[in-house]
Amino acid sequence: MQYKASSPDEYIKQVPEERKEALKTLRKTIKDKLPKGFEEGIQYGMIGYYVPHSMYPDGYHCDPKTPLPFMSFASQKNSINLYHSGIYANPEIHDWFVNEYPKHSKRKLDMGKSCIRFKKINEIPFNLIAELCEKLTVDEWIDIYETNIKKK
Repeated sequence: MQYKASSPDEYIKQVPEERKEALKTLRKTIKDKLPKGFEEGIQYGMIGYYVPHSMYPDGYHCDPKTPLPFMSFASQKNSINLYHSGIYANPEIHDWFVNEYPKHSKRKLDMGKSCIRFKKINEIPFNLIAELCEKLTVDEWIDIYETNIKKK
C-alpha cells in the first residue's frame, strides 16, 4: 500500500489504527539505535533512513538526486515490511540475522533479498531489529555500497 505522506508522522497517521503503535515502536527503535549520520524522511513512499547528500554528495546511483538509501519500513496490505540494505549487501549481516531470528520469534522468517515481512504485528522482534540497526555505521555503509553495489 502506498501512502501519500511528506513526513514520518504524516505516514503513521494514515495507517490503520491497529498498526500505529507497532509502527511508532519500530520507528523509535530504529531512531534510538541507528548510528549517527543517517537521516530520517520519506523515501519511495516509506519511512526511510538514508545517508544525506551532505555526507555523500554522489547520492544513489539509480538517481543521484536521491540520498543514499539504507533502511526503511512500510505498512503493506498483509504485513509490516522492514527493508535493510545491509542484509542484502553484506553476507555476514545476512547470516547473523537469519541465525538470530529464531531466538527472537516463534514464526518462520519471511524474508526476501532485503525485505523482512512481519505478518503478525504483535510479534515484531524489536530487540533484534535494534541490534540490526547497530551493525553498520554511515561510513561502513558507504564503503559497502561503493565496493559492492555502485560499480555493478
